[in-house]
Amino acid sequence: MLALRIEFFHDVLSCWCFNASERLREFVAAHPQVQVIHRAWPLGTDRTLFSRLFPDARAAKQEIVLRHWGDAVHVEHERRIRPDLMMSREFEYPHSMPAQRGCKAAEKQAGQQGHWDYFDRAQRAHLTDCENVADPEVLSRCARDIGLDVNAWLRDFEDPQRDIEIGMDLGLANTYGVVRVPLLVADGCAQLHGEPWSTFGYRITSQRLATWYEDLVRARQMGRF
Repeated sequence: MLALRIEFFHDVLSCWCFNASERLREFVAAHPQVQVIHRAWPLGTDRTLFSRLFPDARAAKQEIVLRHWGDAVHVEHERRIRPDLMMSREFEYPHSMPAQRGCKAAEKQAGQQGHWDYFDRAQRAHLTDCENVADPEVLSRCARDIGLDVNAWLRDFEDPQRDIEIGMDLGLANTYGVVRVPLLVADGCAQLHGEPWSTFGYRITSQRLATWYEDLVRARQMGRF
């Protein structure tokens, strides 16, 4: 059994990370010697990003939800992503930073497992419940739902240190050359990109994870990893 430290670069907004997180949990359950480190890679670092990429807020929401979410729906194991429900919501498509700060605040309180649990809960709020994950009330509810001390989480959420931590993850991502998420990096060098799918993401399947792990085992045996 090969012990690995896998960095998982992700964003709560990414429908492809939703699928990858589920597959990675299954992989770790089968390989408990693998340690997962969560890294923030926010797609939308500020509220102006989508206005720069698209003609207006409505066009941004239509492109992201109807196209990218729609693509992800077709490869889900079970139906969780709900494009039609999100398009019925009145709020603009959220930017990434509030939910990323929420993940880091969860990590501050409950470590890497807390980060992962919060990430999955916030993704469900975004992609299944179609709530506004830029709203602190929604994010606080996610903290409560995974059993965190919400008052402590709020203090950590509002602490500017969270932005520094996200910036450090982005700096590390730049050294790895991250251009899409989800991305997995084993022991700081071996990357699993998955299959490019739509504009914003990679599709990482269970089979792709298994093949990657087999390649890493073989490379380690050959003294190349």
